[in-house]
Amino acid sequence: MVSGIKQDHSEKIMRVGVIGVGHLGQHHARIYSQTPGVELVGVADANEARGKEIAGKYQTKYFSSYLQLLPLVDALSIAVPTQYHFEVASACLEKRVDVLLEKPITATVDEADALISEAKKSGSVFQIGHLERYNRAFLKIKNMIQAPLFIENHRIGPFASRGTDVNVILDLMIHDIDIILSLTSSPITEIRAAGIPVLSKEIDIVNARLEFKSGCIANMTASRVSLEKIRKIRIFQRDAYISLDYQNQEVTIAKKVAENGSVRIVVDRPVVEKEEPLKLEIHDFVSNCLNRTPPEISGVEGKEALRVAEEIAHIAIRNLKK
Repeated sequence: MVSGIKQDHSEKIMRVGVIGVGHLGQHHARIYSQTPGVELVGVADANEARGKEIAGKYQTKYFSSYLQLLPLVDALSIAVPTQYHFEVASACLEKRVDVLLEKPITATVDEADALISEAKKSGSVFQIGHLERYNRAFLKIKNMIQAPLFIENHRIGPFASRGTDVNVILDLMIHDIDIILSLTSSPITEIRAAGIPVLSKEIDIVNARLEFKSGCIANMTASRVSLEKIRKIRIFQRDAYISLDYQNQEVTIAKKVAENGSVRIVVDRPVVEKEEPLKLEIHDFVSNCLNRTPPEISGVEGKEALRVAEEIAHIAIRNLKK
């Protein structure tokens, strides 16, 4: 459910916290502080000055250790660097706390499997933060996609120091991997990839080609060393061409229409009611926690996106060393 929060009959106040209040975590704190039926109990961050700044801004408490926050909350957002996802999420799930974990789910598939198992054991809601699934433009077109034949995706932007603890595949491309896997519902038969480091020690620009058993081909490019910021996907199927601009939340649809024995192309640009995707994601998480409903992006889906991302990275690195 992405249109709003469905309160349960008891109108329970949900106690939440945020672990990691850097670039993205600060926005989790902001949205929770503005969400009806939610009490932002506190934020935790290893950087004391940053943690206290965000706590003061959203009128909540700062905790130097997330372990101090755990007994006080029903649910948590985790927005720490990827290498700490497993450690932090494991501790939360063991305490039966509901978790919204930022992408990628973990640093390795084995860690993802362990978290999925722990979430199942604890009965906790375990949701992965693949943000673009909540983009209103994507929500507008996702039910229109029927047996796509070719998908082309570009996610590029200027270099920033944040996120460089991982390669651009885990930093940016994983969004598009998740989206494409959700649209195709078909096994991957072949992956080709090439990428290079430019400004960091990790791969900063990469192109990957996925071939699916259904016959669909997806071509993805991700870069964090470009001059402009572009977030676009184009989808081709037998009856239509669909173009989606995530950044501007805009959609263009060109459909083939038979008329008087001939064929013409009809172009439509439907109105998209714009909304902050993170707000929709967090509201959905809150609803899932209150009503004990399964998340839109489960740990299993997060693991599958990570598995494909790992394979792309492996192939790109192997090709780079040739």
